[in-house]
Amino acid sequence: MPNRPLKDRVAVVAGATRGAGRGIARMLGEAGATVYCTGRSVRGRPATPGRPETLEETAEMVSAEGGRGIAVRTDHTVESEVEQLFARIRAEAGRLDVLVNDIWGGDALTEWGKPFWELSIAQGEQMLERAVHTHIITSRHGAPLMVERSAGLIVEVTDGDTFGYRGNLFYDLAKNAVVRIAYAMAADLHGHGVTALAITPGFLRSEAVLDHFGVTEADWRDAIEKDEYFVESETPCYVGRAIVALAADPDVAAKSGGLFSSWGLAKEYGFADVDGRRPDWGTFFLSKVRGILERDAAPDEMDVFVVRSRLYQAELDPSAAAEAGRLRSWLERHE
Repeated sequence: MPNRPLKDRVAVVAGATRGAGRGIARMLGEAGATVYCTGRSVRGRPATPGRPETLEETAEMVSAEGGRGIAVRTDHTVESEVEQLFARIRAEAGRLDVLVNDIWGGDALTEWGKPFWELSIAQGEQMLERAVHTHIITSRHGAPLMVERSAGLIVEVTDGDTFGYRGNLFYDLAKNAVVRIAYAMAADLHGHGVTALAITPGFLRSEAVLDHFGVTEADWRDAIEKDEYFVESETPCYVGRAIVALAADPDVAAKSGGLFSSWGLAKEYGFADVDGRRPDWGTFFLSKVRGILERDAAPDEMDVFVVRSRLYQAELDPSAAAEAGRLRSWLERHE
């Protein structure tokens, strides 16, 4: 990137080991930032069973992109470790410009297909500790470095750009909670020059997703025949470029408290994914829903899932009342 809009800026990506966090860290590096990459998986001490990625690898990728990557093993559920992280940043850099909360760790804890009364309370509590409490702890100790300078951006990474039900009570609570955290932080930060907002990627081609489909980033299109929705997928760097665009925008404060998407911000700021594509998951998903409703053929299980997912979104949108009615009628005929 010849133009490095975040040169001399300092960022923290909490949850930078893999997935969106790694892509975000890389793109902050591409924009010239120093990026502290935090999480629990380091060489010789993996924290996620079955996953080989490490913080050191992410930091090296940040440096290869043109920034400066610094790996710091941090368990964000342990407040003292988070305090030590930001004390180190204060001592070494003296500032913090961007804080991205992408800590998740809930994949193995999500019990898809079960109603809430059959869910494990212990697993649900662990998910909320990992995916919600960590965000609060991290922002609590990172925000003061921004407030002192009356400048900075805090980004909460979620899944989905609506408040519609996400199919599992604890997953839904976790992903909606971080959106509300961004909104609440924005209220407290008003007048302090610091912006807080939430962002979602679309269908993410993370390392785990690529492995699930048995493909790599080089041949990912081979998986489209297994899942037609994969055609509009995006790399983890797409949401990273969205965050770079936000961090470089002098008027980003106007977005404080809001919920945004990688595809929506791509349209606004004009950036592309690293493969040159501009996936638009939102428009694509709505077009698939319309196609299912208009089709004469009997729907399959995925069709029903997609229509119900859209209903969860539409029923919370007063302007989509007519659409919600059509979706309910369709589901009554086909479920």
